[in-house]
Amino acid sequence: MAENNQMPTTIDAVEKLLLDNNYVGDRALSTVLFLALKMGRPLFLEGEAGVGKTEIAKVLASGLERPLIRLQCYEGLDVNSAVYEWNYAAQMMEIRMREASQDKDIKSIKKSVFSDEFLIERPLLQAIRGESGKAPILLIDELDRTDEAFEAFLLEILSDFQITIPELGTIKAEEPPIVIVTTNRTREIHDALKRRCLYHWVDYPDAAREMEIVKRKVPEISDQLSAEIVEFVQRLRDQNLYKNPGIAESLDWATALIELDKIALDPQAITDTLGVLLKYQDDIAKIEGDQSTKILNSVKSELAAAS
Repeated sequence: MAENNQMPTTIDAVEKLLLDNNYVGDRALSTVLFLALKMGRPLFLEGEAGVGKTEIAKVLASGLERPLIRLQCYEGLDVNSAVYEWNYAAQMMEIRMREASQDKDIKSIKKSVFSDEFLIERPLLQAIRGESGKAPILLIDELDRTDEAFEAFLLEILSDFQITIPELGTIKAEEPPIVIVTTNRTREIHDALKRRCLYHWVDYPDAAREMEIVKRKVPEISDQLSAEIVEFVQRLRDQNLYKNPGIAESLDWATALIELDKIALDPQAITDTLGVLLKYQDDIAKIEGDQSTKILNSVKSELAAAS
């Protein structure tokens, strides 16, 4: 954890912050995180689903003791859902109460109903209005799910860290939030937005790093089971599946097998739990049965030879 909520001053300090919060990253990730914090630039994280992109923002929030504000993107996301909207029902009640009290001052009524009292802050406005000295971590998650119009709007906000509300004026961040943008690359994000950010591709971990992740996240697992799970999953990612299992699936599978009191992989256990690891029936059909047994035998042979 960063001392006194201060930013890490070295790449090694960033590595320690990640590990202290059980995130096992590589040196390249620590370096780009350090630079993003040091330069005050948004960090654009791209990679397959389930490789730990969202978790990076959560770890930063925990390690720096900053609030995490998450904007979960989806198709059709608009300004009202992402930035702000007015509480129309409350505004109408206020107007009727003013009318009932014979208050006919239109300017006074307008000033009253278009005030902070009736403003509903959504994630982007919450991040812009963050507390000075403790700016939040703003996670813009799965940006590729939105359309290009929202992407263009976001570009303007990330350029100046300010939002204009016609009835209230321009609200500028006293201290810009720490911004993490993630995408699963279901579509390309425009270069103009990428140029505002530092970029990092988050890949699947190698076997050694995935082993450390499993042991940190599922500490009760045996060495044999963790080794077999990791090697099996690593080989699955070479099977040309529609959707490769990510780290999240590896951890879920490890937890599920422990719940079933397994101390090692066997063909029946794989058949019974393959749906924890793979999420598409075509992938399950491709792996279950003889293929999973073949992969398991290869895993066990390699681990036996290495021991």
